[in-house]
Amino acid sequence: MHLTPSTVSSEQETRDDERRRLGVIGGLAALSLDAISSVAYGPEAMVLVLALAGGVALDFTLPLTIAIALLLAVLTLSYRQVIATFPEGGGAYGVARAYLGRHASLVAGASLIVDYVLNVAVAVSAGVAALTSALPELLPYTTLLCLIVLALITAVNMRGITASARAFIGPTVVFLALVLLMIVVGLIRDEPAVRLPAAHPPPVETVGVLLLLRAFSNGCASLTGVEAIANAVPSFRKPRIKRAQHAEVALGALLGVMLIGIAILIEKFSVFPHPDVTVLGQVAQVSLGDGAFFYLVQFSTVVLLGLAANTSFGGLPVLAHLLAKDDNLPHFFALRGERPVYRYGMTFLAVVAALLLIAARGETNLLVPLFAIGVFVGFTLSQVGMVRHWHAARSPGWRGKAAVNGLGALLTGIAMIVVSFSKFTEGGWLIIITLPLIVLAMDRINRAYSRIGERLGTGRTPAPPEPLPSVVIVPVHAVNQLTRQALTAALSLGDRVVAVNIGHPDDAGEARRFAEVWQRWHPVVELVQLFDVHRRLAKPLIEYLRQVPEPQVFVLISQLEPERLWQRILQNQRGAVLSRALHRRTDTVVCRMRFRIDSPAPAPTKDER
Repeated sequence: MHLTPSTVSSEQETRDDERRRLGVIGGLAALSLDAISSVAYGPEAMVLVLALAGGVALDFTLPLTIAIALLLAVLTLSYRQVIATFPEGGGAYGVARAYLGRHASLVAGASLIVDYVLNVAVAVSAGVAALTSALPELLPYTTLLCLIVLALITAVNMRGITASARAFIGPTVVFLALVLLMIVVGLIRDEPAVRLPAAHPPPVETVGVLLLLRAFSNGCASLTGVEAIANAVPSFRKPRIKRAQHAEVALGALLGVMLIGIAILIEKFSVFPHPDVTVLGQVAQVSLGDGAFFYLVQFSTVVLLGLAANTSFGGLPVLAHLLAKDDNLPHFFALRGERPVYRYGMTFLAVVAALLLIAARGETNLLVPLFAIGVFVGFTLSQVGMVRHWHAARSPGWRGKAAVNGLGALLTGIAMIVVSFSKFTEGGWLIIITLPLIVLAMDRINRAYSRIGERLGTGRTPAPPEPLPSVVIVPVHAVNQLTRQALTAALSLGDRVVAVNIGHPDDAGEARRFAEVWQRWHPVVELVQLFDVHRRLAKPLIEYLRQVPEPQVFVLISQLEPERLWQRILQNQRGAVLSRALHRRTDTVVCRMRFRIDSPAPAPTKDER
């Protein structure tokens, strides 16, 4: 078999593209940092609610965590099936689009967009907050530090998702090793390594169902990011489905072990929320002491929280690509760069997250209340969609699988309702308003693309093309090499060429001299001179174009291309003014011809010699 150079080059590019994609470990590092780092704030969010009812309520920490771990197992199994059913990615959006209808899919897509953007803002601000807690002198520069961290993470991801995965594997492994070591040592210990400061719990109150539901929903913040792998299946190397499924199961197992282990240690050593030390920090103290390992846990937590934003950079661009392919977002979101990177999606994510960080002044507490609502909307729609999938497929064992997904839909639906009500006055109202607005915007974009497709006859075979009588109009204002090149190009394009010179009635002498020079030059091209008392360029030309008899009209606008960028300020911008006016007010085909000053001058003709 003979391979041409182009075939070999294409195969090499394919291999290079495949090498840039993710393996299982790289997928965990690039797409799971959001979920893994949530152990730093998920258990604490649950314990803070339980502590409102006094120390006795903390006995519910482990049972609630087990319930969250069971929900995590359901979600992991569900998203493992989502990966196999929707290998093109999209997660909840893909499931809802296939089984719940277009509007449900738009709600899922909108919730995922909100989740990804808020994840970046929360992760960056949380990491910077931990840094400023250690170095209070940096506190006045919180917003600036947030933007710097965001810019660094964006720059790494712009190099390609594999590059980001390699950069983040080290911190991920260190954090996982330290947390697992902390859990193992804590389980072995009979007494805490360090006596915690005395807590002052509030008076014991009745532990009601509403309090437990609120604590459960707060603890479910640890589940954010579980869907990211299913959303970014195309980012994995072949076999993509198997690698993505293995990464999803590994994430679920690691997260479940860490959550249950931390909950056991919270109950074992009676860890109570403290204003100066996080719950994870206290667990590290009672398990590892307050020496080097404690500071390693704290520092690795700071680093991983800062890097957790990477999950969104792996998931949102793929989601935006799918939304754009379905005409729900502008099509430029579907474009990919030289590396397997959707640059427009990443740029959008970075810009919106930066605006959020600036608006919140980098304060995590202003962003966290907005975080969980969109997550559970996507979870619930995904679970309901998978129930519809199993009911339609009726494959062996479909009833059991549908029951698992139905239970997941019930639990995540309850969590979504509880979170929405409990967080409403803390900023949750903003998300409840924003989600419908995003859905409305995507629906308007889809209808716009539908109208464009109808006008273009998309999906229908048009009549064969046929030539039409054409004329090329060339605006001119001098006789020089630029005009010569423009007319040469025009004579190659149309059946008839007309040069148009626009002047002012008071400049009759100048117009006469231009006509004389034109006649001496004798380019065998008709010259039409137009005059406007207001010295306008576009209007007299547009009025002339309306009188042209040919059905096909071209306007060829020539302009200089300067040698240096700064020389653009020396140009009069006549071409740009004409082009904008013609595009806005006519159906004429406008062509722009650039004459490069640094190109060699054309050889003189016989007459010019």
